[in-house]
Amino acid sequence: MAVSVPESDPAPDPSAGQAPAAPGRHQEFAIEPTRSVGYRILRVIFNAIMRLWFRPQVVGQAHVPSMGPVILAPVHRSFADFGFTSFCTRRKLFFMTKDSMWKNKYLGRLLLYVGAFPVHRESADREALQRAEEVLKRGQVLVLFPEGTRRQGATIEDLMEGATFLSARTGAPIVPIGIGASDLAMPKGQAIPRPYTIHVVIGDAIAPPARTGGGRVSRSSVHAATADLVVKLQAVYDEAKAKTGRY
Repeated sequence: MAVSVPESDPAPDPSAGQAPAAPGRHQEFAIEPTRSVGYRILRVIFNAIMRLWFRPQVVGQAHVPSMGPVILAPVHRSFADFGFTSFCTRRKLFFMTKDSMWKNKYLGRLLLYVGAFPVHRESADREALQRAEEVLKRGQVLVLFPEGTRRQGATIEDLMEGATFLSARTGAPIVPIGIGASDLAMPKGQAIPRPYTIHVVIGDAIAPPARTGGGRVSRSSVHAATADLVVKLQAVYDEAKAKTGRY
């Protein structure tokens, strides 16, 4: 998921411009870098299921930094896309997830436990941005879909600027990730995924946008970085699709 960014550079103010009340709002979100025993067990089980069903083939894991803040920026063509980022690195992952997932309080608690936090996609969600920025300032891995929501088609366009804004503010590089055939395995509206082989291509990390002499993040640098991300994300998506041989 991704959100639009505020018009100015100052840190998001949780008391101003809040998104409308929605599930998952204002719950305590603890950034725990350690992969607990419970987290590891859940991830092993989850990855085993994903491997059995989708047989993911991943290339380019070396492009994900082994330490320090980083934004993983996958294409988004399927509800299952978030699961394939688990094969990109052994590091603990933190996610922005649509707030409707918190309608079930038990699922909401589980999501918080595994590093997810809610985002309201229809407005500039300052609470989600603040949490995302804190994840990166703590040197962790943030998974953020720059397209914002699931899209259709082969073209990457109209990216939201949350990824490049956070990259500029925190110094975290952005790693573009192409996922091929997830739209065939589980297109929008499909309840049960088909067992397609999924190909994941991880691109070179993109350096954060330059800041001004005063240390601010200029709108022009965020725009330029987002345009560059479009090109890089399109390249890895095209490569991932070509590997599947199903398009």
